[in-house]
Amino acid sequence: MRLPTPVRNGWRACVLDCRPQHAPRLASLFHTTARRLVDASPTSARSSPENTQPHVPVLGDLFGRFHNYLRISVTERCNLRCQYCMPEEGIDLTENSQLLSSDEIIRVARIFVQQGVDKIRLTGGEPSIRKDIVDLVHGLDALRPLGLKQIAMTTNGIALRRKLPLLRQAGMNGLNISLDTRNPRKFELFTRRKGCEHVLRAISEASALGYDFVKVNVVVMRGQNEDEVPAFVEMTHDERVDVRFIEYMPFDGNKWGRQKLVGYREMLDGITRVYGDRVGRLPLEANHTSKGFRIAGYKGQFGFITSMTQSFCSDCNRVRVMADGNLKVCLFGNTEVSLRDLMRRGASDAEIVETISQAIKRKKRAHAGMDILSQMPNRPMIKIGG
Repeated sequence: MRLPTPVRNGWRACVLDCRPQHAPRLASLFHTTARRLVDASPTSARSSPENTQPHVPVLGDLFGRFHNYLRISVTERCNLRCQYCMPEEGIDLTENSQLLSSDEIIRVARIFVQQGVDKIRLTGGEPSIRKDIVDLVHGLDALRPLGLKQIAMTTNGIALRRKLPLLRQAGMNGLNISLDTRNPRKFELFTRRKGCEHVLRAISEASALGYDFVKVNVVVMRGQNEDEVPAFVEMTHDERVDVRFIEYMPFDGNKWGRQKLVGYREMLDGITRVYGDRVGRLPLEANHTSKGFRIAGYKGQFGFITSMTQSFCSDCNRVRVMADGNLKVCLFGNTEVSLRDLMRRGASDAEIVETISQAIKRKKRAHAGMDILSQMPNRPMIKIGG
């Protein structure tokens, strides 16, 4: 190996004129040269403590985030047609044969739980219209000895009430119930269907049944329901619910526009004008998606999901498996990998784990800004899962 010029020239000078006073210099040069040779060795670079890469777990990405929260869409079908979720012209449903079966859903869930997932949320479409939804929750509940701690579901609440006791008995811990207006007429405009009273009753009955949490998801859109924000806050007076105001997000077919977005600061300012200094901030939870608040003396709380104005990508711990079995590591990403195809080709659990790990390692640090997102291709929300 050729030595750097200063070292090479200094070494030659010492060799040609090796008088006693040059001995220390010669020894130092030999030491420096040997160290540089060792540092330049590929073998040394691999084994040096400073260059040893820390072990990244299967569900860990390259930015230090660990994904212990899995969202599984169990159907693309829905009994509502919400503006922000379902394109007005509808969607082409995936053939049933191309959707994950119940056994495949449980297998995927088990593999994720074995790697460290401790929270699973069922989404859709509308998961409560799936005939075997209670059995599916029973199947997930059987994964608790492997480390699963929480089973939750996002639902529109229309067909929920009669299943509430059965889901609780099967192991369901909590519910997120979508309701964007308390006004029956506006409800029809938002969802293109009737049913506001069914949803309001489902929220009250779920709270009474002792679910660990009941959250009410409210997508706020300018000119449609931003005037109802204080009324939703008032729901938390007597009921132990967590109302979450969600900034309007762009997805295929939902006609998103910046002019329709109501940012969380604007919503919070409006609430503060009504309640004054009774509005109190709550501590942020780990891997938070919602900035939480409470009105002094109220039983429940409210918060804001600020995906557009203040993203929380740095704390993201979520991945999604869609109804067709595609793994999506970012809500706004358009890169997917099919776990369904792997399973149906006879892949082992180890092969599926490796595919999951590689997908998560490719996850970006953060999603793009709202204006760029609105121009990027992505699925309609109903085909991703809420």
